[in-house]
Amino acid sequence: MSDRASKILTSLGDRGSLITVVVCVSMTMGTACSQETMAPSPFSSEQLTEPPTTGWPTNGGNLYNQRYSPLAEINRDNVRSLKGVWRTHLNGSGIGDKYSGEAQPIVHDGVVYIITGADDVFAISVETGEILWVYESNLDQSIDTVCCGWTSRGVGLGSGKVFVGQLDTQLVALEQDTGEVIWATQTEDWEAGFTITSAPLYYDGLVITGFAGAEYGTQGRVKAYDADDGSLVWTFYTIPNPGEVGHDTWPQNSDIYKYGGASVWQTPAVDPELGLVYFSTGNPGPDFNGSVREGDNLFSISMVAVDVHTGEYRWHFQQVHHDIWDYDASSPVVLFDIELDGELRKAIAEPSKTGWVYILDRVNGEPLIGIEERPVPQESRHLTSATQPYPVGDAFVPQSVDIQPGDFPPLVNEGRIFTPFWTEGTVAAPGTLGGANWPPSSYDPSTGILYVCATERTGFFRGGDIDNELPDMPGERYIGGIFGHIGIQAGILAAMDMHTNTIVWRQRFRDLCYSGSLVTAGGLLFVGRGDGRLTALDSSDGAHLWEFQTGAGMNAPISAFEHNGEQYLVAYSAGNLFAGTPRGDSVWLFSLNGTLSEASPADSEPPLQEVEH
Repeated sequence: MSDRASKILTSLGDRGSLITVVVCVSMTMGTACSQETMAPSPFSSEQLTEPPTTGWPTNGGNLYNQRYSPLAEINRDNVRSLKGVWRTHLNGSGIGDKYSGEAQPIVHDGVVYIITGADDVFAISVETGEILWVYESNLDQSIDTVCCGWTSRGVGLGSGKVFVGQLDTQLVALEQDTGEVIWATQTEDWEAGFTITSAPLYYDGLVITGFAGAEYGTQGRVKAYDADDGSLVWTFYTIPNPGEVGHDTWPQNSDIYKYGGASVWQTPAVDPELGLVYFSTGNPGPDFNGSVREGDNLFSISMVAVDVHTGEYRWHFQQVHHDIWDYDASSPVVLFDIELDGELRKAIAEPSKTGWVYILDRVNGEPLIGIEERPVPQESRHLTSATQPYPVGDAFVPQSVDIQPGDFPPLVNEGRIFTPFWTEGTVAAPGTLGGANWPPSSYDPSTGILYVCATERTGFFRGGDIDNELPDMPGERYIGGIFGHIGIQAGILAAMDMHTNTIVWRQRFRDLCYSGSLVTAGGLLFVGRGDGRLTALDSSDGAHLWEFQTGAGMNAPISAFEHNGEQYLVAYSAGNLFAGTPRGDSVWLFSLNGTLSEASPADSEPPLQEVEH
């Protein structure tokens, strides 16, 4: 890695004075530069578990990742009056073909914290829309191990600090009030294939983050760091080492587990009462070549629980055994308590690229609704698993192909999920870009309904004769086949009843559902659209109630909060690489007392440092 001796932080203070602070950053693995700072008291477990009101303190709104607001000032009856309060441009940060704007805004004490696809962080005043300070990451533009676009899904907040996970795998702690760097730790090496795209999670003095990199021959992991100084506290390997639980599901006397993937793409959830942190994992490596990795390949494509203080394994549930279809479990897990058969149960759910929601008991990882192991078609050259888990209930996207696609090989097994393939290629649904990807779901605890943003897209799977040998060096592309798709695609928005795992209502979009969602006590479901619209739907039936043009692809989940007795919504409109939507750099604040009109569609090239009121 090329050494970068310093970072420059630019901060615009309350009086508009420009401050430049040069901070040494160590590039040695596992070390950090630090400086003393006085931090406010950290959030309590109770504050982070309850649905948020006066702020939005975690990526998922609370530690349960529910993305639910108990506020109801903005509701079905008056949402048509919702308008912009201000629109702030982020100095052009993250505008460019390689960037995506996927970050969930964090809000605390009258300040919005947002990160761009360039890993630049902005603190913005709720009352004025003025930028209070800016942290510039100055990412090395030669980074070439980013899988799926330069992006960040948010920052973490706690103990008076803003925590930033960067694509160069630095974990940085910023002073909450000034943006000054307090410490920076080099967690891994991007040349070895690792990147951080998820928002770090702050909990009880720890900063917890996962790592992407399964397409580059990495051994997946989750790490926890001391929030005070950035020192490493624990590591959990999502591909187990020899002697660890699950290592026997990989070829023995082989080093392939060191390249076995199982990225963690999203921010984990925590149950403070149980003392467990939960996350889900991505595909095994190489993606499309199962012939070199006999076994179930734990903990790939799994929901996993570990001790939040020690990282010790507690339980897992694997959604796909010996995956060869790239069916990552890349959407954030969601925790909730729900009454089933007259008993209140502690649940965890995750919608997956398979098109199912997996609902488990979060105490022990056992299915709550029912998940059946069923025989599936076999391909001996891929060493495929004899059975796969089938959740009881409804799939939220199609899992077969009803019409033969032109110019592709004849359908096999009606193109059903888990149809195997070899080098000549096979059409099946969902494809690798189908089902539920990174966009986060929202959960309404008053109804037990989970709202899932997903994609309907059929895949063309090919592989099996590529990457038969281990990578020559860390960070090499390691996928074992070719990503392929049938051209037709659509967005799916599904309301799923967690009592039965069945569809309550469902909609198909012409564009992708690629924003995630927010559900509120006002009976509203907020969803972004690729053409720049932020929309509000009736959460009970999906009826369209309101829309507002933001000027760029609305491909990030929004946050809700109350400030000085008034309810607000805050949204980041910046576009997306995979969704192919217009780029921008806008943060919008909305309220019922707003006066700002809509933007022009694809208004993505604003003046620098412009604030509109």
